[in-house]
Amino acid sequence: MREMFDELYSKAAELASSGSAFAIATVVRVEGSSSARRGSKAIIDSLGKLVTGWIGGGCAESAVRSEALKSIETEKPRMITIDMSDEQLGVGMPCGGTMDIFIEPVLPRPELLIVGHGRIAETLSMLGHLMGFAITVNDPAAERTAFPQADKIVTEDFDLTETPIGPRTWVVIATQHKRDHLWLQKALEGNAAYIALIASRHRSALVLDYLRTANIPEEKIARVYAPAGLYLGATTPEEIALSVISQMVALRRGGQAGTHAREDAAQLQDHASVDALIRQCEAEGVSS
Repeated sequence: MREMFDELYSKAAELASSGSAFAIATVVRVEGSSSARRGSKAIIDSLGKLVTGWIGGGCAESAVRSEALKSIETEKPRMITIDMSDEQLGVGMPCGGTMDIFIEPVLPRPELLIVGHGRIAETLSMLGHLMGFAITVNDPAAERTAFPQADKIVTEDFDLTETPIGPRTWVVIATQHKRDHLWLQKALEGNAAYIALIASRHRSALVLDYLRTANIPEEKIARVYAPAGLYLGATTPEEIALSVISQMVALRRGGQAGTHAREDAAQLQDHASVDALIRQCEAEGVSS
């Protein structure tokens, strides 16, 4: 048993270090006939394959693999009961007995890609790190001293190829320049988990209109939070960053993230001041 656990934990460490998502299934209760014992464990990868371990063979494995995929997708652990004595209502094979199995997902840190530099981006990096995100900053003017929490800083990426975007990437665009629409296209094509544009209402409308002229479907454009963030009455760069991080946490944890399509007039007026705020910071010698 110890050798089996050593192999299992070694495999878990290998998968975790490679940034792979997987789930660990543990048998916590057994009644009746079962080839698995309480404490038996198995690792199921993100494709639903049992990588190593043992939780009862064919009678239980199929059900556990299916539930493990759901656990990985929802990012939540779950407890399941498998009835192996009922061919109709159980797992499809009359093996006998029941088992309770705890399934826990093990997930790589989600990535927060911050496009831009300045005080809003710096605060986003700090708060994102505190919230458990792996931080990537992409901007020609980004400096390591300004982003001490960043896992990766990209300063040369003219064709937008140095920062891959996928379903576990959360993208916040805080550049205030003409490449915003290109980043939005890339984020939409990569099916990013969250796409936000920090800009005034006027600039947001211009960028979204560009996406429409590029024949991007309206349902995809509707995924972009522009202006970004929850309505907190934010007036400073730090408060704007907080509103965006708050929206990200709400979306990730199933809270009320709001929807930019139905923002009230007060929120729109608040975000319309972003450009003026940034210009003010620049005039005072503070990086925006």
